[in-house]
Amino acid sequence: MSPEGRGIARDHPPTGHTFRILHVSTGNVCRSPITERLTRHALTHRLGGAAATGLIVESAGTWGHEGAPMEANAAAVLADFGADASGFTGRELLDEHVIRADLVLTATRDHRAQVISMGHSAGLRTFTLKEFTRLVRAIDPATLPPLDDGVAARARALVRAAAALRGWLLAPSADADEVYDPYGAPITFFRSIGDEIHQALDPVVTALTGVTEPR
Repeated sequence: MSPEGRGIARDHPPTGHTFRILHVSTGNVCRSPITERLTRHALTHRLGGAAATGLIVESAGTWGHEGAPMEANAAAVLADFGADASGFTGRELLDEHVIRADLVLTATRDHRAQVISMGHSAGLRTFTLKEFTRLVRAIDPATLPPLDDGVAARARALVRAAAALRGWLLAPSADADEVYDPYGAPITFFRSIGDEIHQALDPVVTALTGVTEPR
């Protein structure tokens, strides 16, 4: 446990100039590490290191392999996108991770249900990744605070707007909000999952930063 994680007693996410994103999958060695590091890479690429410091991106697993390295194929996928896989270690999802998070993005609906069942008023800030992408696409960026107000303020407004839309903008199919587990699969399947995650993250990062991906 990191020092900043000790002694937390809040049942709601923190406020202030920092916004914390938590990615959740099962083992925290494939999907959520890919999503975490692609998110970090995209934010830094669009905002620059200094501007992106208000956004903290982490990951954990509902059956996390505590201390385990990222799967080699997951690291290879990150390399394909120019993202950094170094220094990663798996974590089991704990109450403190949910308490600290301003936004929880899960790989599947089952993961979302598990996070919400932990309590801590997590329901309004927990989505599957693809669900959040769908909702974000429907939000007019002009209704969000400008980046000059701080990236954390913009991110919190985005989460509130997405939560308000959730009951109105439903998934087109039962599988539409799922990112399937590539654990044990060949690199070709890992790459297809990496592409799915990258495509789902693009509109989210654009909405968070107000900066589109350079072409």
